Amino acid sequence: MMIKTGLACVVWLLAAGSVVAANLTLSREPIQGGLVQGRTAPGAVVTLDGGKVAVAKSGLFVLGFGRDAWPTASLVVRLPGGNIDRRQLAVKQRNYKIQRIDGLPGRKVSPTKQDMKRINAERKQLRAARRVMSADPRFTGGFMWPVTGRVSGIYGSQRILNGEKRRPHFGVDIAAPTGTPIVAASDGRALLVHQDMFFTGKTVMIDHGLGIGTIYIHMDAIEVKKGALVRRGQVIGRIGMTGRATGPHLHWGLTWRGVSLDPALMVGPMPKVAKNKK
Repeated sequence: MMIKTGLACVVWLLAAGSVVAANLTLSREPIQGGLVQGRTAPGAVVTLDGGKVAVAKSGLFVLGFGRDAWPTASLVVRLPGGNIDRRQLAVKQRNYKIQRIDGLPGRKVSPTKQDMKRINAERKQLRAARRVMSADPRFTGGFMWPVTGRVSGIYGSQRILNGEKRRPHFGVDIAAPTGTPIVAASDGRALLVHQDMFFTGKTVMIDHGLGIGTIYIHMDAIEVKKGALVRRGQVIGRIGMTGRATGPHLHWGLTWRGVSLDPALMVGPMPKVAKNKK
């Protein structure tokens, strides 16, 4: 099932505002939490701060900058002919809000030792899934909002849960009625499908290639199987409140090589919720 509801979609285009140099094009200025698409000569070797970056046969690659990325990053492109292009990238810094959430079950904020064994095992599953991501770029058709609704939580905010400081929020929360369809944000393959994780409940992770992954959690129902290819706009599940949640919503996360990024930077403004005419 595919949904075409006018959900905002942004296709990465190397156009006005791009950063351009000989044999190197970047789609946007780097920013904390941001994902940047680049293009260079086929066969080039790309590194970011010394770490090797996957490059498609076409010369396409992506760079991710975490929540607390340093103000500068070192990009090196080694071309097939032997020339080297070195760039110091300025990474725009962001200020993050504080979000307080009360009313959570105590164990979901301060898990028991037995809970932690389960949580650590589930984290291993997530890390293992991310390690097998494809080098095939499936995301080139762009990203879209996976559901239309009220944004109830934003990326990067410092979480205070039941009065206790916890890790920042690494994703976007979208509130909508239970059962509302959730769609894949871009083309990819379902790498992980889990019916009951401690914190995230019913969980789906999709591989979009070149280290990019999206995750969809707290679902009421899952409508995709592990290993299945999915298309942007295809229904993969339904809004719920499984795992650690105080109401029905989708937590939508974006990662690059395991670094959590801001999915809201990949799409336009949230579309308005259509009202039923009487």
